[in-house]
Amino acid sequence: MLHIGCHLSSSKGFLKMGETALSIGADTFQFFTRNPRGSKAKAIDPEDAAALMRLMDEHDFPCILAHAPYTLNPCSKDPHVREFAQMTMTDDLVRMEATPGQMYNFHPGSHTGQGMSEGIRQIAELLNSLLKESQTTTVLLETMAGKGTEVGGSFAELAMILDRVELADHMGVCLDTCHIWDGGYDIINDLDGVLDRFDRTIGLHRLKAIHLNDSKNPCGSHKDRHEKIGQGQIGLAAFEAIVRHPALKDLPFFLETPNELPGYAEEIRLLRSLAE
Repeated sequence: MLHIGCHLSSSKGFLKMGETALSIGADTFQFFTRNPRGSKAKAIDPEDAAALMRLMDEHDFPCILAHAPYTLNPCSKDPHVREFAQMTMTDDLVRMEATPGQMYNFHPGSHTGQGMSEGIRQIAELLNSLLKESQTTTVLLETMAGKGTEVGGSFAELAMILDRVELADHMGVCLDTCHIWDGGYDIINDLDGVLDRFDRTIGLHRLKAIHLNDSKNPCGSHKDRHEKIGQGQIGLAAFEAIVRHPALKDLPFFLETPNELPGYAEEIRLLRSLAE
């Protein structure tokens, strides 16, 4: 069965997100832990979180995926920006324990001219400072498009971060189809080759989630502009291959396409039909 959802607003609480997901044919969802461009986080209602966990159990949700704010940059040359990232992610991981056993995704950041090696070192240093043996949340590094001084535009860069993390069993990767396409990985003509490279570089056992996004740009453009499924440069045939691929089909998929709820419902129906 294809496990698929989309990005939902968390403004009305956990249970409402779960109910909204079910209403559009989803069995999982992604949400921001707080304002995606700010630092404030709404207090968690324990009863609301418990109600979501019951709904997830009743409807066989595999998991949910929290997304860190876009403003975080764990490898900025500005120490105050790095401090903000550490403070926010530390708080997020505490809050995640209200819904045990879920996943938390973040963009590795941009080294802002310090160089890739220093950026990688700082990201790993942050992770080593905040990961706890007792946590139930799996933290995911997202594959990026490699624009500017962005870290994570190649599988090798993510592997270098993971190799430096002490509690590696609490880590994984979220593969974004738009990002890796824009990063130069040809998932139209060589999906098997791309996944083989991921396996040899990072290990497929670390692949925990997929962001399903078409791209407005050609392969290798390093621009990161999402498009609706089948309406971009990647195209529908590639997404059929992705949702049916033996190495991917049992992972949770999350849509981040430029859509409202009716559009997400249509994409979910389409992708379920392709996966049959």
